Amino acid sequence: MRLQISSQLAIFAIIELAAHPERQLTVGEIGAKYGASNHHLAKIMHILGRAGLVRSIRGVGGGYQFSGNARRTTLLDVIELFEDLSPASVGQASSGSGTAEGRALHLVLGEIDDATRATLGSITLDTLCALAAREGARAAAREP
Repeated sequence: MRLQISSQLAIFAIIELAAHPERQLTVGEIGAKYGASNHHLAKIMHILGRAGLVRSIRGVGGGYQFSGNARRTTLLDVIELFEDLSPASVGQASSGSGTAEGRALHLVLGEIDDATRATLGSITLDTLCALAAREGARAAAREP
C-alpha cells in the first residue's frame, strides 16, 4: 500500500509527538527531521489539530504537543484524515466489470480493502511508538 506524502508526514509527526507527550516541537523541528517543507507540514498539523490529536502552543518556545490518546488512536484514524480509504464504488464501470470475472475481481479487491482497513485499525499510535523505539535502538546498536 502506498500512502500520500501528507499521510506519511502526519504519521511521522504524530509519532514524534506521541512518543513524548510532555514535549512540544515546532513545525521546523519536525520538518527538518523528515525532510518536509514547513508550509506543507503546517497544513498537516492544522488538520491534526482540528481532529484533536495535537494542540498548538503559541508564543516563544511554542510548537505542537500531542493531545490525543495514543492507546486508542489508530493508524487508520490518522490516515483517514488525509485519504479516502473507502472501497471503490460498486457501480464504477471499468473494462470487464459486467462479467463474472470482473465481479470476482471486485470481490477480491474488496476483501483486500477490508483487510487493509482492519490492519490499520488494529495498530495504535502506542504500538507504532514502541516499534519505532525498537527500530531506533537496533539502528544505534549497529553504529560503531
